[in-house]
Amino acid sequence: MDTESIKAALKTVKFPGFSRDIISFGLVRDVDLKNGEALIGIEITTADAAIPEQIAADIKSTVGALEGIQDVKVRMEISQPKNQPSPAGAGGTPAANSAAMHKVKFAVAVASGKGGVGKSTVTVNLACALQQLLQADGKAGVGIMDCDIYGPSIPLMLGAAGRPEIENDLIVPMENFGVRTMSMGFLVDEDTPVVWRGPMIMKTIQQFAQNVNWGELEILVVDLPPGTGDAQLSLVQTIPLDGAVIVTTPQPAASNVARRGARMFEKVNVPYLGVVENMSYLEAPDGTRQHLFGKGGGAHTAQSLETPLLGEIPIDTAIRIGCDNGIPIVISDPESHAAKEFFKVARQIIEQLNAKNGKTA
Repeated sequence: MDTESIKAALKTVKFPGFSRDIISFGLVRDVDLKNGEALIGIEITTADAAIPEQIAADIKSTVGALEGIQDVKVRMEISQPKNQPSPAGAGGTPAANSAAMHKVKFAVAVASGKGGVGKSTVTVNLACALQQLLQADGKAGVGIMDCDIYGPSIPLMLGAAGRPEIENDLIVPMENFGVRTMSMGFLVDEDTPVVWRGPMIMKTIQQFAQNVNWGELEILVVDLPPGTGDAQLSLVQTIPLDGAVIVTTPQPAASNVARRGARMFEKVNVPYLGVVENMSYLEAPDGTRQHLFGKGGGAHTAQSLETPLLGEIPIDTAIRIGCDNGIPIVISDPESHAAKEFFKVARQIIEQLNAKNGKTA
């Protein structure tokens, strides 16, 4: 028995609520073995005491079952998330500038378990709708943090381009339609693939939170990639989220996966704000609705998660054209049915944030 065998066993210990293991998430800091006693060092940032307890129990069960192991001790170093970025992220990396987000009042994740449901389209239109509503009420702005590192599409959809500048050791986010945004799409050439392992993804997201001068924001909308992997874990350990919006389409293939992916937020004590059903129906010229992808997936998902169905976004070529041209439909045609639905979703989110957090947005 040696430490490498113990590390191999630890690769079977999953982070609660995720499909990834604690080794690949970078939580294991050291592994020692002496006279049959295994000592495992763990560093984790979480506000949920049940998570480190579960990890410690799983480690003891897994490593203790190995031949030659007589005792297992787990040394757990726990950092608590704060209203400012955590002093240590998922990998224990110190924050470069803890003041980068201290003027961000609310942070909301937009997530889905499955790709291709239009999550980024919902994010951009939702952020622009929130911006207009909050501006009309004299409130601060809205930002988008694009955490889809492998496939960043927010810059195109928001019509933002160029390279961010650095001021006072902080990245200045790009801005369009009053919405500030930071994305990997601003940092790499359009045709350059991002081929990174998990720790680099996690570090990048921490930098987006801790090294970007977001300024005063009422709401930071965080666009997550599909699934429950490195980006998701890094985010929930770095930013105290006020809620999550789950995006799905009507068909069971999407809604079933959306429900499973959404359960991650329960594990990390992030409340649901509601479900948005995208591509709900196609409205014909005579007003009849054709449900091309089935019917009821959003409502079923909302019911299962015990959260509201915030809105049903129709299939509208104007939505696609707007995103392709960098002018979201809530900007180009705010009186359209699709835009009104986005505004309806935005109003409900503002109301829920106020109710859940006791703040004014």
